[in-house]
Amino acid sequence: MARDDLRVLVIGGTGRVGRMLRRHWDSAPPRGIALSWQSRDASGTIQWEAADGAEALATHGPVDRLLILAGVTPAEDADLDQNAVIARAAIEAAAQMDVAHVLLASSSAVYGTASARPYTEADAPDPASPYATAKLEAERAVLKAGNPPACALRIGNVLGADALMVNAARASDAHPLALDRFSDGNGPLRSYIGPATLAQVLETLLHKGPALPDVLNVGAPAPIAMQTLLEVSGTPYVMRPAPPDAVQNITLDCNALAGLHTFPDGAANAGSMLDEYHRVRDAK
Repeated sequence: MARDDLRVLVIGGTGRVGRMLRRHWDSAPPRGIALSWQSRDASGTIQWEAADGAEALATHGPVDRLLILAGVTPAEDADLDQNAVIARAAIEAAAQMDVAHVLLASSSAVYGTASARPYTEADAPDPASPYATAKLEAERAVLKAGNPPACALRIGNVLGADALMVNAARASDAHPLALDRFSDGNGPLRSYIGPATLAQVLETLLHKGPALPDVLNVGAPAPIAMQTLLEVSGTPYVMRPAPPDAVQNITLDCNALAGLHTFPDGAANAGSMLDEYHRVRDAK
């Protein structure tokens, strides 16, 4: 580690996104950043969980930045309230570790599903699910603390950690994936980002630190049709009439991010995103 490298502690290295980021950074170490990884088991640099308390985490300081990826995702009997519990413990520890800035991985789900246009950071959150409500509570826990300053990253779908690709991996000719078809004949449109591109974005944001806003949308420069991802990946699928409560377009306006980070050509291309995923996905 160079003397001027940013010391970054990543909270949550064993979830789908964390595993992909770690594999990317193992092969392409971030410039000017020295990474440490927290996990609840012995697979990380640091073993810690929220129940251990902020003080237990703070003993691993000092660090310059905290990147909070950890959280509970929707599942049967999942305790979604733990999202805020983890966030509170981490931000309390950050203050004790003299962290200069915190990045919290939140979700675009906090905006809800009511807008036909891309959501901007100025839009008021309107969560439409218990998971989205829990992520918003985690945001509020971190931002309300005030010390250290933080930025909540409202991330769209990370390719490979999203339900579409998880289900695509199980699809076959005999059991094709079903995709909603709306009245215009098209399927859902979503904001996505490839895992390697997300890693590069995070590197940029970690360096910028306290100069960042309180909230920031994170996605590739343009949304992508789920149908395109299935076709390019060669996933067997069939179209079905969308149910009345299905939402066709849920997208993010990422102009603020584009003003902070220069995306490579093809960052919003289905083939490029899938290549990124294939390089860092779990072994079959």
